[in-house]
Amino acid sequence: MSDIMKLKNATGAGVMDCKNALAECGGNYEKAAALLRERGIAKAAKKEGSDRVNSEGSVFTYNHMGGKIAVLVEINCETDFAAKADAFLELGKNIAMHIAAAKPLYLEESEVPTAELETEKEILKKQALNEGKPANVVDKMVEGRVKKYYQEICLVHQPFVKDPSKSIKDVVTEAIAFIGEKITIRRFVRFEMGEGLEKKEDNFAEEVAKQMNK
Repeated sequence: MSDIMKLKNATGAGVMDCKNALAECGGNYEKAAALLRERGIAKAAKKEGSDRVNSEGSVFTYNHMGGKIAVLVEINCETDFAAKADAFLELGKNIAMHIAAAKPLYLEESEVPTAELETEKEILKKQALNEGKPANVVDKMVEGRVKKYYQEICLVHQPFVKDPSKSIKDVVTEAIAFIGEKITIRRFVRFEMGEGLEKKEDNFAEEVAKQMNK
């Protein structure tokens, strides 16, 4: 029974699912945990693709460097019960912190403006040609580099700052498997103090010259 409860707490699976997994794996805890995670992620994939409405959730905030960087991110789930769960709150905290650190520009690739994407493709194509790559493989190279470009600017494809072996999409999928509800990141905004402003840079030599000519 202790192994069943330990497995339940670790994976979020039901008591009977844990019991059956242990039975299938001959009582081996590690194998049972891996089996439950595989099944949980498979179920999570179905939930991610479902058309169920997830209008509950929360707007999470993150403040960094004494207010120099701030983040707001809305994450949705299906029920108010799930929105109050520790796992959901931890997910929101982690994603808000990630946004502050990783500076994503868009949520997913569909949000990237067509003109911006085409410009990037042209740059990547020229780079590949300048590297002396054969013309017949350039397009494939560009395609691969565009995926890397998405990983740099799109939140869901970025490597998670606390565990780069996972993408943010992977982190959300794991939360779905654990909580048992459809979860989506709806939108976010990141503010950085002074971003976009031209900061005045004084030229010390010019300042001295001005003082001398007075």
